[in-house]
Amino acid sequence: MMKPGILSLAGGMPHPEYFPYDSLSAKVLAHDSYDTKHSQSNLDSSPPTNGPLDWFWSIIGLGAPSKKRTEDISVPKYRPQYTDNQLAVALQYGTAQGIIPLQKFVGEFTHKVFTPYLPTTSITLTTGNTDAWDRIVQAFCNKGDGLLVEEWSYPTALFTSRPHGILPVPVAMDLEGMRSDALETVLRTWDEEARGMRRPHIMYLVPIGQNPSGATMSPKRKKEIYEIAVKYDIIIVEDDPYYFLQEGPYAAPAYRQRRTNADDTETWLSTLAPSFLKFDWQGRVIRLDSFSKTIAPGSRVGWVSASPLFADAVLRVGEVSTQAPSGFAQSMITELLVNHWGFDKYARWLQGLQKEYTVRRDMLIDAIASEFDVFEGVSAPNFLGGARTLCAREKKSSWNAFGYGDEKGKDTWFSFIPPTSGMFVWVRVHLVNHPKYRQKTDDPTTLEEKLFVTIAENNLLIGPGWLFSTKLDDETLLEERDFPGDTVVNGLLHPQANVDDPAGDPADHDPAQYAHFRIAFSSATQSEMKEAMKIFANVLKDFFRA
Repeated sequence: MMKPGILSLAGGMPHPEYFPYDSLSAKVLAHDSYDTKHSQSNLDSSPPTNGPLDWFWSIIGLGAPSKKRTEDISVPKYRPQYTDNQLAVALQYGTAQGIIPLQKFVGEFTHKVFTPYLPTTSITLTTGNTDAWDRIVQAFCNKGDGLLVEEWSYPTALFTSRPHGILPVPVAMDLEGMRSDALETVLRTWDEEARGMRRPHIMYLVPIGQNPSGATMSPKRKKEIYEIAVKYDIIIVEDDPYYFLQEGPYAAPAYRQRRTNADDTETWLSTLAPSFLKFDWQGRVIRLDSFSKTIAPGSRVGWVSASPLFADAVLRVGEVSTQAPSGFAQSMITELLVNHWGFDKYARWLQGLQKEYTVRRDMLIDAIASEFDVFEGVSAPNFLGGARTLCAREKKSSWNAFGYGDEKGKDTWFSFIPPTSGMFVWVRVHLVNHPKYRQKTDDPTTLEEKLFVTIAENNLLIGPGWLFSTKLDDETLLEERDFPGDTVVNGLLHPQANVDDPAGDPADHDPAQYAHFRIAFSSATQSEMKEAMKIFANVLKDFFRA
């Protein structure tokens, strides 16, 4: 098709003249619409008025920028070169790889931002990360295979793999996500006969803004996991939609002005955690990226970065399933990124988004502190530099200075680790302090379900923890002797300092002591966050007094 002078009468392609769209135009926000400094966001700014999208702004609860500045972009039906962004190509039948200018942009972007170890890393466009993951499952897994996952994980990834007969194999987590020592032990002690399956050969994880915990994996941990993957021949699938939402440690309001900001692109990019691609000298990493969190989820455009062999396998599945992303979405994103912004302006946009979500994260935790007495867990480092564990109990006074207390005290209602990336706060409610738990008159699972229903009945929806659990009802995973000093409960490792036991008390590993909830700070206004935490506080007050 691209060979000059070729006449093609082979394909049943409609003539572009019969496409009713002569051009597509849009008004887009300026690339520097959002400040890169840590300052008050536009969370409570008034939404646009008298506009056709009033209903949209009201639904998502996100006001327009206080100084909204827009610019025009337009995609014509025809442009001089076949490789130019044009509707005659974007809206036509095309290859599953996507249109050429967008392929080229994301390829250059990937190599510049994620700096893959292998220069041969290939790119193929997808209709988002769920589509990419489904293709991977079809290409690399067989029915009855095990899938290495974090003990709490993204449910859609599990829902995608289970119909194919792929079963999750949970690996314990800590403050950075998947534990490398736990991974090593799971693989080293694998018993095919006892497990009823061969040792897993593929791993799925979300290393930045881990969903649901918000954990960020360090370069050291990634290297450790990669070395284990090499040892046991594991394919690593790195699902990273929150990569550019690396907010850093939470700090109390009085200490936020101490933060520094890197304005130039190269300096800012150097502050971001590296991808697994950077350490992938064997070509066993498949990285999933998406425009869902940086442009719009409805665009349904993402891409896979992998070795040519793996990228081709993903492409072949796409050719007989979803094929290429929508031409409308591809053409508009291409026009914005390739012909309007370019790399530097897109990077500046991403930096602004990072700061906006940092403010949102802080506002939710501030709202928690306004409705509860919040204090550091006994094992947490100096809170002023960014606490790792915060605990909450009934508010005793109108003033709260983020004090100190005993996390395991009988008055603690819940605890959480302030997320360093992503869109969520992962809350652990201390059912152990509920009267019926102490009296053994009510099943802990029932208590968790009752709490979730009561919160919903009070007009607040948050994500229930069981939705993210990767543990199967009948699984038997590990034995105590495999982890001296740690505790194994129902086959899951509960270490001395992990995301579910930050205080590190070996005697306190009964998972039934806690209920878990994921609270999103991505789309609510500041006033809505405050109202939500008031509801949460009132429900918990009644719950713990039942």
